[in-house]
Amino acid sequence: MAERKALTFALMDPPYENERTTTALRLIEAAIRKGYDVNVFAYEGAVAVPFTKQARHPNPVHGRDLEQEDHPLPHRWVAALMEEARRRGVKLDWVNCGLCVDERGVFEAIEGVRRGGPAEFWKFAESSANTLVIPTK
Repeated sequence: MAERKALTFALMDPPYENERTTTALRLIEAAIRKGYDVNVFAYEGAVAVPFTKQARHPNPVHGRDLEQEDHPLPHRWVAALMEEARRRGVKLDWVNCGLCVDERGVFEAIEGVRRGGPAEFWKFAESSANTLVIPTK
């Protein structure tokens, strides 16, 4: 039986800063839908992407209330990706850099996100068909 291919993504940007994080989440979703196992190594500000304490907010600058400003919360998006991976029978292994988590105090990640270090990224890259690094500017 052919072994399923894996793709690895390294993310650096925090949520809400620019479109790179959103693009990465869309690429991860596309990979899962195509049946790839996906590894994610999040470091620097990206460790806040699956942080459970994110909260919805209104946008008074644009005159929108909470319901009108209904934008997706990144941690819910990651949870949906994990559910989609489970539903399709593929693996989504999301590792947050432990040192980056400590520095930023974002200890409460969604279920399924685990803590690791740069060696995890090395192992992911070695075992993957390809690795995409989405850096900060």
